[in-house]
Amino acid sequence: MSDNIQLNAEPRADTGKGASRRLRRTNMVPAIVYGGDSDPVSISLAHNEFAHELENEAIYTQIIDLNVGKDSEEVILRDLQRHPYKNKIQHADFFRIDKKKPIHVVVPIHVINADECVGVKLDGGMMTQLVTEIEVVCLPKNLPEYLEIDATEVHLGDIVHLSELKVPKGVEIVALTHGEDHDTGILSVVKTRAVEEISDEAPEAPVSEDDESEDEASED
Repeated sequence: MSDNIQLNAEPRADTGKGASRRLRRTNMVPAIVYGGDSDPVSISLAHNEFAHELENEAIYTQIIDLNVGKDSEEVILRDLQRHPYKNKIQHADFFRIDKKKPIHVVVPIHVINADECVGVKLDGGMMTQLVTEIEVVCLPKNLPEYLEIDATEVHLGDIVHLSELKVPKGVEIVALTHGEDHDTGILSVVKTRAVEEISDEAPEAPVSEDDESEDEASED
């Protein structure tokens, strides 16, 4: 069996908003498979089973074996629509992949060793993750589940940029293909209000009128 994520689905003949509503009432999720040299195919998935698989972060970036009846094809999850306030999945789009052609996928950015960050632990700063996901392009076999930032040596005032991310061989960050102006910051450690208010030297205590009177009396 393949190491890919497995999803089971059934073909569906009825399409349109009315058919989709009827499917949802039976706890099924309407979906579509498109891309490649084949025509789009309408399918449905069991809601609870699909929702359980969506708890695995990898499903959003990794190749999926979509089993439709007796047939199976490799796809990626391209789009997902959820109900605006109910915990319900409304629709899903799956895109067929060609192992020989690069694909564009948005992958999450994970910060590691945040507890050991110098800028926070020693300098008293506050870590801010400016970007949580990034678009990459690569062949399907090189698709990373996520990219990592090691925060250990990030000091107060430092900004980690896209170009400092370590990416696997064969993977390219799409933004960086557009020039240096797109090398945006993705992680920083900034001063907290408490740090800003502390100066290098403690201010002199104000002299009260009573203190001045005591000084004058001692001089007499």
